Formats: sequence, C-alpha cells, structure tokens
Amino acid sequence: MKTSVACLAAAALLTACAQTSGGLGPVQGSRSPIADYPDDPHSFSTPNDVVVEHIDLDLSVNFPAKRLVGRASLVVNNRTGSDTLRLDTRDLTIHGVTLGSDAVPTRWSLGEPAGVQGRPLLITVAPDTRRVNIDYETSPEAAAVQWLDPAQTSGGKWPFLFTQSQAILARTWIPLQDTPAVRFTYSATIRVPKPLMAVMSAENPTEADPDGTYEFEMPQPIPSYLMALAVGDLEFRDLGGRAGVYAEPAVVEKSAWEFADTAKMIDAAEQIYGPYQWGRYDILVLPPSFPFGGMENPRLTFATPTILAGDRSLVSLVAHELAHSWSGNLVTNATWDDFWLNEGFTTYFENRIMERVYGEGFARMLADLGRQDLEAEVQDLGATSADTHLKLDLAGRDPDEGMTDVAYEKGAHFLRLVEQTMGRERFDSFVQKWFDDNAFKSATTEQFVGYLRANLSPEEEARIGIDQWVYGPGIPANIPTVQSDRIVNARAQAVRFLEGTAAGELTTEGWSTQEWLLFLRALPARLTSEQMVALDREFKLTSSGNSEILFAWLMKAVASDFETAYPALEEFLTSMGRRKFLEPLYKELVKTEEGKARAMRIYTVARPTYHPVSQGTIDTILGWK
Repeated sequence: MKTSVACLAAAALLTACAQTSGGLGPVQGSRSPIADYPDDPHSFSTPNDVVVEHIDLDLSVNFPAKRLVGRASLVVNNRTGSDTLRLDTRDLTIHGVTLGSDAVPTRWSLGEPAGVQGRPLLITVAPDTRRVNIDYETSPEAAAVQWLDPAQTSGGKWPFLFTQSQAILARTWIPLQDTPAVRFTYSATIRVPKPLMAVMSAENPTEADPDGTYEFEMPQPIPSYLMALAVGDLEFRDLGGRAGVYAEPAVVEKSAWEFADTAKMIDAAEQIYGPYQWGRYDILVLPPSFPFGGMENPRLTFATPTILAGDRSLVSLVAHELAHSWSGNLVTNATWDDFWLNEGFTTYFENRIMERVYGEGFARMLADLGRQDLEAEVQDLGATSADTHLKLDLAGRDPDEGMTDVAYEKGAHFLRLVEQTMGRERFDSFVQKWFDDNAFKSATTEQFVGYLRANLSPEEEARIGIDQWVYGPGIPANIPTVQSDRIVNARAQAVRFLEGTAAGELTTEGWSTQEWLLFLRALPARLTSEQMVALDREFKLTSSGNSEILFAWLMKAVASDFETAYPALEEFLTSMGRRKFLEPLYKELVKTEEGKARAMRIYTVARPTYHPVSQGTIDTILGWK
C-alpha cells in the first residue's frame, strides 16, 4: 500500500486503490468495552472501546467526477486501550490510513458489505493513539450526496451539490462512527470551483471566497447525521438578529421575504425553553430536488423551496427546524429506535412557537391537521402494527422506515397530553430541565420515560397511560382534541358544498393555507367530475402556487380521474423531489392500471432529478428495476 500522500495524489484519476486491506496484516480484536453507549444495530462502531471526539475534514469538490476527495482526521479517545477502531463506511474508496501528526502507516481492512449499513472499516490503533488519518474519496453514487447539473438549479449556470446525512448516510461521504449516540466537534477545509460558495452545519461565510477555499468550525458536539455540506451559486441575506438566509440569486430575495419572521421565532422559542445554544440560526434554500421539507443541520437549516408560498403561510417548517435546536440537536435520540424523542418533541415545540408568533387559532389548526396525518398513517400501517409504537424496533431494517408521522404526531400528541395533565407552566419547567440536564447528550426512550415518571404522581401517570403511548400500537383513546372556530368553519363549508351550495357561495374569504387544507381534507377522496370542475373554476386550485394546497388538490384529482389537472400533476412531480408529496401521489396513481402507466411515464423522466432518498421510496412503490 502506498503512503497516504502518494495515494491521494492519484485520487483524482484513480478509483481503485486496494479496498480490502492496508497491506500490513490483519486487524486485531478488541478488549471488553465500557458500557456507556447503547448498542446501535445500524452501526459497526464500538464507541465503548474507542470513541471519536473530533473530526478534521479536508475535502476537494470534483464536480466533473462527482466525487469528494481528501482526508478525514479523527481525534479519538481509546477508552479501553483497544487495538481496533471500528468505523462506518459505505461506497467509499479508502486510499490509506495513518496515525498521528507524523502520519505513520497502520493496518486497516474493510469488512463485508451489509446492505444499507455499508462496510465496517477496521483500523489498528495503539492504546495512546489520539489521531487517525484516513485518505479517501466518495463514489459518484454516494447516497447522501446529490450532484445537480446547472439545468437543475434556479440560475441554470453553475452546478450544485448538497448532502443529506440522516439517518445513516453520513458514512457515504465521511468515514466515522455513524450513530446518533456519538457526538463530536469538527472543523473543515472545503475546496470548491470558483465562484461557488460552500456552506456547512457550522460557522459559515456570508460571501464567496475568491480562491474557492472555505474554513469551517463546529465547536458544539453533534451526532453524525447532522454533518452537512452544500456547494453552489449562493448569496446571503441578513434577516436581523441572529438569522439569515442563503439561496441561489434567483430566489434569495423571495426567500428573505418569506422568512422575515425567523428572528421572532427564535425569541419565542427562547421564551419557552431557554437560550438558543448554537450561535446563529441561518436557513439554506436548496434546489427543488431536496427530499425533505427541512433538515435541522445545526446553525444552517436546509429547506425545500416548496415552502416559498409568497404569503409566509408555510413557515411552520422553519419553526419545526428551529425547534430541533433544542429537541434533536441539543438532546438527541440515542438510536433510531428512539426517533420520536427528536420528532415528537420538535413537533410539539413547533406548535408552541407558532402559537406565540401567529396566535392560538393558527396553532390549533396545525395540531388538527397533524392529528389527521397521524390517523392516516396509522390506517396505512395498521392499527396493531409495531411501527405505530413510539419506541420502535428497527434492527435489520433501514432506519428510514421509522421516519413516519407516528414519531412526529403521536409523539407530539403524547406530550400535549402530558402538558394537559401537568399544567402548562409545570410542564414547561419539566421540559426545560430535561433539555438542560441532557444538553449535548444523547438519550434513550427509557431514560426519558424514567425522567417523566419521576416527575409525575401515581394518579397523573395512570391518567396518561405512558406504556400504552410509548410501547403500545395505534392511537390511544385519551388523545387530546383541539378545536377552534376556524376549524369548525372550514369543515362546515365542505359540508355545505357537498349538500349543494355553489362553490362561489362558500365562505372562504381570507382563508389561510391551513383552512384550505382543512376544507379539502373534509371532502371525500373521490369527487364527481362536476364537483371538481366547480371547485377548480371558482378557486383556481389546479394553478395554485401554494405547494401544500396544490398537493391536496392533486390527490383529489388523481382519485377522481380529473384529467384537467394531469398536466399540473406531471409538472409537480417533475419539478421537485420532496418525498412528503411524491410518495402519496405515486401511491394514489398506482391504484389503477392507467394511473400506474402514467406514474411510470412520469417517473422515467423525473427519477434522475430526485435525491437517492426519494428514489428509494418511489422505486419500491413502482417496482422500479
């Protein structure tokens, strides 16, 4: 095996340095671990033996080859004097491994592939080893990284890349301990083609560097799934206070206007659960292929452009990702079986932020829509399915399968029930203490349940039924209900329409996005052609520029075979890659042979523009080969 420097020099041209061994003999075994970290079935790492505490990245971005090339230097704590460091990798080409600042070569090997988990990288270390240097490059097919051609961006002139590391995709672009139980700080040097800008889940620049070299620091310890990088033609706009927005020039002003209330949201969140501990809170608006609504990468939320509605009606997503700065980023689920600790808390907290900024009535509509999402998810999964538990069992499966509305909405409604039982003031004190006591740590469901029980009386615990909520299936009977005049009116208009009132006579003036969604959801899944025509003629739903309203309408259009909306459907499915919208629409399409044929035609065009996360989901729905 060549030394790391020699092998790295050839990395831009060669992709086949020896992958099976470092050439210095087999990697040895380990000693008995210290059991501080929970077992994670989705990681090969053994942090109870040797744990990564800091990562120094030095990467060059090669757009023509669609590769990240460089070095990851890991600062480790050999807790047991072990002779082996185990890391997670997937589709990485390892060029060499050395130890210490002197770069002394050491033994290393890659284990056998294990599906989405990838391959373990086993490295021989000494009891006093503190730094492990890995020279490597990513694959063009790295599942975390999407490389966009200029035509796939708003500007159409420069390429773009972004990463999506959750749940276990960080290992496809960095060799590390890819488990949420392990937290580490990091620094990075990222070299990009001029005049592009690089940003990360770290302290970021606000202007492009003339040399194309960017330095980053993340001083707070984070889990691996919050490692994030984006490179593109970006501009920055200050939003006041500690907030700002990055976006392509074509959408940066629109984005800044849409997110103008971000500073208010930060203030509201701090008033509820204490100081924001990450310095700045900025937002990066990504190209449309981003598979999620948002990703809570610390200091820099990655957001879909589908929330740019032009009326600030969809900014609850910003509140959600901001709330993650406490629930998820500050206190993290220790394994993906505990995912609800991230998302249930965050969905509940999001609603509280929206209540403070936009009023109780608005927050109640969001909570009601969330309950509808939960009911639909449970119906889809089955009321007795183990996947409707809050505490999951995802061993042997892709943890992405656990990222359903159960974690978000069942978790949020469980916490809403606890709040109603304890009283808001006492509950808020309890939650803030949970965050404070566990700041920059990872926690299991069992730790939280124990913490909760210690703060409840026996009568309160019995009233809540913790085990039924956390370890039981379906939706418990004591789920809280929410109501408001706006919810009642939106549903009443749906009833009036179904009873024969003309669309133009319905009381819809001044409706928010959420009222339109409540109205559309209150209608039957399938409407008559006459009803669809009447609604579309009056409210121009097929041409709506609001992604949430358009999605709800297109679901009706597919179920009702409303051909007028099919061009809009095709445009919608080929112009963005947000999985929240893609998955239900494709599922609805495949319910008929004609619909499945239409879906296959659309997907053939759209698939290359989707992120691998979305591709995997739609491939399964369509049986794509």
